[in-house]
Amino acid sequence: MKLTTVKFLIGQALVSIKRNGMMSLASTGTVAISMFVLGTFLLLALNANLVADTIESNVEIAVLLDADATPEEINSTYEDIVALDGVLEVTHIPKEEALDRLSRQFGEEHDLLQALGGVNPLPDSFIVKVENPRMVGEVAEVLSRFNYVDKVRYGKGLVEKLFSILDWVRWLGTAVVVLLSLAAVFLIAITIRLTVFARREEITIMKYVGATNWFIRWPFFLEGLFLGTLGSLLATAALYYSYSYLVGYVAASISFIPLITDREFLLQVLLCLLAGGAVLGAVGSAISVRRFLKV
Repeated sequence: MKLTTVKFLIGQALVSIKRNGMMSLASTGTVAISMFVLGTFLLLALNANLVADTIESNVEIAVLLDADATPEEINSTYEDIVALDGVLEVTHIPKEEALDRLSRQFGEEHDLLQALGGVNPLPDSFIVKVENPRMVGEVAEVLSRFNYVDKVRYGKGLVEKLFSILDWVRWLGTAVVVLLSLAAVFLIAITIRLTVFARREEITIMKYVGATNWFIRWPFFLEGLFLGTLGSLLATAALYYSYSYLVGYVAASISFIPLITDREFLLQVLLCLLAGGAVLGAVGSAISVRRFLKV
């Protein structure tokens, strides 16, 4: 395609946008609203998934050793746990440190060791993290059979229910995003079809004077691309600033809730929305004008 032809088609698309101001505004607004709603729920779903991953990563196994275990037996157990398949990290908590932590919970004014008759009843223990949180039950079962291990605790029953809830959160978030994506496509397509329908006589006249289908389709394609890009740009700008404000508010008020703060990742998500809106606008116009080309 010649450069002069490209300039002409772009000029025609811009003139058409200006001439049909109200319909162009309606198309842009529809794209902006659709992409904003879709982007909002997409960010909610991504953050829900982050919270689920964070909760899963904090699942730990507490391995309590026999109270009379010797240093050699403790080291031997530590090496056995580290060598176990699926174990990611092992932290040794000596009985003295465990008693110190417990004492701090009672307050400095209480001498817990003296209250216990000068004898520390707490055993040495290990905090074990696994590579796959879903394997915590299996790993705990193996650890319970180790020599010098008295008890293994990881919240059996509660952890399985937690994983089930997290699975539902992930599936629900994905389903909502998919449904909203389909709704956005449908709404944008209907709006663009109405825009093209309002100009059906213009298309018919161009056909009668000998214009080819592609010559007619290209201005509409470019017009849809421009309007889709503009609407998506408005949506992504609003999403970026509103999300940045929300992250700042949550960080100051509810700091324990993890949120996506990686600006590079956030920009990638917004760029995908921007590209999606532009493609929907362009393809929607090209498909909608096709039915009026059969004259």
